[in-house]
Amino acid sequence: MNAYQQEQLEALTMVRGHLDILGAATADRLRSLLTEYRSFRSRAADFLETHFQSTCTETCYRSNRSACCSKDGIITFFADIAVNALVSSPEELARMEAAIRHPLNEFKCIYLSENGCVWRIKPIVCEFFLCDEAERKVFGNNSVAREQWEAFQVGKKAYTWPDRPVLFETIESAYIAQGCRSSLMYLHNSPGLLRIRRLRAEKENLPVGYEFSKDAKSACGDRIR
Repeated sequence: MNAYQQEQLEALTMVRGHLDILGAATADRLRSLLTEYRSFRSRAADFLETHFQSTCTETCYRSNRSACCSKDGIITFFADIAVNALVSSPEELARMEAAIRHPLNEFKCIYLSENGCVWRIKPIVCEFFLCDEAERKVFGNNSVAREQWEAFQVGKKAYTWPDRPVLFETIESAYIAQGCRSSLMYLHNSPGLLRIRRLRAEKENLPVGYEFSKDAKSACGDRIR
């Protein structure tokens, strides 16, 4: 198992274990935060299926010419793993662990199984990756579709870009409150994203070292101290 697989496995194990510790009530409160995000992801998936399915099937899965779904080419936020775990069955998460431990194809993403991607809700970076060739084919003569996609790209930041309290930060904070630490917690680890959070704190006159948004406290209730 290489370093990438180990990092992914540790995050998945951490998420699964702490869902059990948090209990059903807290897990349900966390799930309630996902309603808007899941709707956004569903709309984005419908757009991609409508405009890119045939192009990407040929480019990614038949010709092997694209970087899409290449091994270790997938960037996952800790929140991606937590969101997926919150909406997946134990059996689905077990298949995900098996895929990490025993990849099907060393030249493809470790999460690709014989039946396709094992994620129920794919990592957001993965879902929003389009190669140049696919964009040229689809957007070349379809400016309306290009504008729609650009709107989706802006919408993505509402969950991942911490110039305001965002879902991915909230989820990371909820797990940090339980003593979890992961290198995939980019909103608390990435120098660039930390700088954005610091600028936000300065603008909003928040205390130095603030950690949790209101939604994170609500999600975990009295468990956050």
